[in-house]
Amino acid sequence: MTAAELLTTVAQLSGLIFVVTSMLAMGMSLTIGQIVEPLRNVRLVVLALLANFVLVPALAYLIAAVIPIDDDLRTGLIVLATAAGAPFLPKLVQVAHGPIALGVGVMVLLMLVTIAYLPIVLPLLLPGVDVDPWSIAQSLVVLMLVPLAIGLLIRANAASTAAEYGPVFTKASSLAIVILMVAGLALSARNILGLLGTGGIVALLLFVAGSLAIGVVLGGRDPGTRAVLGLGTAQRNVSAALVVTAQNFGTDTLTFVLVGAIVMLLILMPVARRLGGGTAPAGEGAVAA
Repeated sequence: MTAAELLTTVAQLSGLIFVVTSMLAMGMSLTIGQIVEPLRNVRLVVLALLANFVLVPALAYLIAAVIPIDDDLRTGLIVLATAAGAPFLPKLVQVAHGPIALGVGVMVLLMLVTIAYLPIVLPLLLPGVDVDPWSIAQSLVVLMLVPLAIGLLIRANAASTAAEYGPVFTKASSLAIVILMVAGLALSARNILGLLGTGGIVALLLFVAGSLAIGVVLGGRDPGTRAVLGLGTAQRNVSAALVVTAQNFGTDTLTFVLVGAIVMLLILMPVARRLGGGTAPAGEGAVAA
């Protein structure tokens, strides 16, 4: 096994472990009512959908029109822009000391809409693309919704067990994301350098910064809501994007999406810490509730 193959295996396993353990931990720390309650705010739901499914794709088109990038990279940017509901969102919100329940609720909302949205919208934006909704739904449901549901069931029926093992899964997810970032950066370093002369990195940086700004502005005055919408809009659903890219596009587009995943994490983890720097640890309070 080569070093690259080893790093790829480590990245894949750590990514899988992160998603499953973080969803289990979130489920064990919350109730269904806590997740659903914030989504009864119709204005918040509308703004989240507007940001993620109208403004972010429009931003991607604008960036692709202004920054001269190859068609393969433009395609990857559009795919990322149309995929929302990232499993990393609750962890980012936790780092920002934001409202965890709202973060999980927004993640589930955006993920479910993405499953229906991608097969309809992406072929309109990229003619010739054939998106299989079941392929997207299968990976997201199995890796995200099922562990979340298991955690919620444990919390509802065995609160002491949830209190004992929830922190263990939280620590496991934190360790897994660190390993994922290190392995992903090692794997993507050459690709990142290769994109420097193509305009791809500039396009990605503008995309992440612009998406973050869209979410923060629409989040209003409440710091917790701003953090959730900002981070939730900037962190795209790479899992869904990879499924679509692997089925429909070539290596260059797939590489661009993978690099985009690393760039997002490298930017948004420090941003999340910055957003939470001047606030009380509301996320921890929400977890303990």
